[in-house]
Amino acid sequence: MRVHNLMGTGSSKQNFMSPVQVDGNIKSETRALEVWKEGSEPCAPSQVKEENFEEEATERKKGELDLSNKDVFYKFVILHAESDTDEALRLQGRLQNEFHIRPGIIFADMPAGRQQLQNLEDAVNGSAWTIILLTENFLKETWCEFQAYASLMNSVNKQHKYNSVIPVRPAANWLPRDRTPLALQAIRALEEGSRAFAKQVEKTFQDSLYKKQQVIWQKEQELANQYQEDP
Repeated sequence: MRVHNLMGTGSSKQNFMSPVQVDGNIKSETRALEVWKEGSEPCAPSQVKEENFEEEATERKKGELDLSNKDVFYKFVILHAESDTDEALRLQGRLQNEFHIRPGIIFADMPAGRQQLQNLEDAVNGSAWTIILLTENFLKETWCEFQAYASLMNSVNKQHKYNSVIPVRPAANWLPRDRTPLALQAIRALEEGSRAFAKQVEKTFQDSLYKKQQVIWQKEQELANQYQEDP
């Protein structure tokens, strides 16, 4: 790099670079030289910038919530048929990535080796909204109906859980309304195939409601921890 040519009076405007630009290029090339000396393949300054960007992205991921952490209060949990795990994962990804409703979890991701009833209780109480995935497979598993009724009873018995059960009919293989259990027919389901789905999601998953439930859940956790320490 010929820095002294850039400072001469005879250089054109097209070749002129500010000290900041020069300094940046020097640092980039210096970094490239260091990588090469360490035994790596020679890389251009642009490659170094890409490496730095990847490092920053990794650091950001480290700061995100760990979805396996039992101390996380989720925005939603998706209750689904065992054969609908992939569909539940797809819906989870759409809600989190497209509508920025996170963190969320599906029932299949609950800790293994524990009783299903305990997992169901933790899932419903540890999230602001309980999504019931209404597919054709829903009626094939008795456990699904039990999940739905248990969630509804929980929302009735706990005032802050009122209207927290959200039936969702996915775009494919959805369960028709006339075949949906009567208790769930009383609740307006979100229709993924509807044009109004985005507005329905925005109206339903309000951050203010999440924060309200989160505060109550945190207090319940503190009381439970105190009871364990001083029974």
